[in-house]
Amino acid sequence: MGISYSTAKWMAPTSFLIDFAAQQYGMLSTPNMKTIHDRNLSFFSPQPFFIAGFFFPQQLFQLAWLYRLYKLDPKKPGERGELDQMVDFVPYYSLGNICIATWMVFWNSERLDISNIFVIINSLTQLYYITAKLPSMNTKSTSSILTHIVSKTFAGIGVLDLLHNGSVAFAKDEYASTMVKALTGVGFGLASAASDWIFGGCLVYDLVALAVGQSVRDGGWSKLLGAFAVGSAAIVGAKNLARPPYNGPESGYSKTATDDMQDRV
Repeated sequence: MGISYSTAKWMAPTSFLIDFAAQQYGMLSTPNMKTIHDRNLSFFSPQPFFIAGFFFPQQLFQLAWLYRLYKLDPKKPGERGELDQMVDFVPYYSLGNICIATWMVFWNSERLDISNIFVIINSLTQLYYITAKLPSMNTKSTSSILTHIVSKTFAGIGVLDLLHNGSVAFAKDEYASTMVKALTGVGFGLASAASDWIFGGCLVYDLVALAVGQSVRDGGWSKLLGAFAVGSAAIVGAKNLARPPYNGPESGYSKTATDDMQDRV
């Protein structure tokens, strides 16, 4: 997915603006995105304001990342390495924004089955990037830190999107079965054990959003999701305290000039 520096510098902000415009359409149209949410509930429906509360600060990090992408000069040797990592993420970032924007159109048209296609594409794309392509974080590089934050928060909220959109598209008005509950606990537990602070924090946030959202539908399931959130937070904390995931003297990672070791989430 390699692209040129010049292409990256227009592709990324353009995709951001398209997504931002789609979000405004989703909030201001009639019916709006929350109305569609309230009409279509299932066992993975979160509290919708948690999603809004997530995206506002996440978009600020995106703007900071976009500023760095625009500002860095590939002709300067000290900046080229930072820029290379950012440019490598641009195709995945841009595809994600376009998918989210397209999702919004079908969501507000209440074609949840079609909107789910774009959720799957986006979520799997972001998860693939952070597990297979993203280099280890260099804590001395602002660009590296921002790339990790933006990519992992995209992937983290993508997990919630997968669960939410899939459940309302194909299991509307249904309640969580024993199998769903078991798979949720096991899945989040395993994902938490493989996560750093950023992605792991997103997983905990997802579970809290689900727990609050389900409190008005299924109190028992809501409490179980809350317990999963506590367990997930404990796993993420224990794992990352035992083995810090970022470059540094205590990290357990090798810091190299090319910074090519992969962080597995």
